[in-house]
Amino acid sequence: MELFLVGSVALLASLLTFFSGFGLGTLLMPIIALFFPLPLAIAITAIVHFSNNLLKFFLLVKHSDISILLRFGLPAVIFSFLGAWSLERLSVWEWSFAYSILGVACTITPLKFIIGVVIALFLILESSATLHLPNAFKKLWLGGALSGFFGGLSGHQGAFRSLFLTQNALCKEVFLATGVSIAVVVDLSRLSVYAKHWESALTQWQMIVVAIVCAFVGTFIGKQYLQKVSIEFIRTVVAWMLGSVAVLLIVGIL
Repeated sequence: MELFLVGSVALLASLLTFFSGFGLGTLLMPIIALFFPLPLAIAITAIVHFSNNLLKFFLLVKHSDISILLRFGLPAVIFSFLGAWSLERLSVWEWSFAYSILGVACTITPLKFIIGVVIALFLILESSATLHLPNAFKKLWLGGALSGFFGGLSGHQGAFRSLFLTQNALCKEVFLATGVSIAVVVDLSRLSVYAKHWESALTQWQMIVVAIVCAFVGTFIGKQYLQKVSIEFIRTVVAWMLGSVAVLLIVGIL
């Protein structure tokens, strides 16, 4: 049952993340965390995430923008180590508030609440023209630092990466290719920090294989429809997913 559940979520999340630039880890990790401790669930998700990003990298690499890769990617790698290190420190922070709504069990933790509020704040600022703040989202080094840190901390780097990259007038191919190129580098740095969990994670090789295969299927489906969508469609998907992820994190569903 858990293999079917993980595989289904991996396929659907992979299809969504192909267009949004994020979502696979955000949606898949909470499902895996139903069966394993959080640090181990994050490590398993990171393996699946990296494998799927590697596939997308080979499919889209010719569209990558080297300048953006360097300006965004270098801070992302540096801060991903800091985020992963912080995860190890915060994993002992056991305070939480549990409740249920319509039969759904929800758990609010300080880490999830903070990340949800930060994502919501950035989304509100980005969408508010009267505040004249969109230029802040064109600072690639800031986007890289935030993306890398939250990627290492919780696996949510894609949300911040997409938020900043969509503000830099990229065409859809360059947006997706540059984002996935950065994601591959960030994933490598995360995996190195999670090394102590590899042995435990690899004992769940059946779940990892099922999730990777299903994620690959979602990626190939997305690639087939890439030419039929516009950058406006992609920006809309990003905005809705950012808002949804923020709310679900804050109320404790994710």
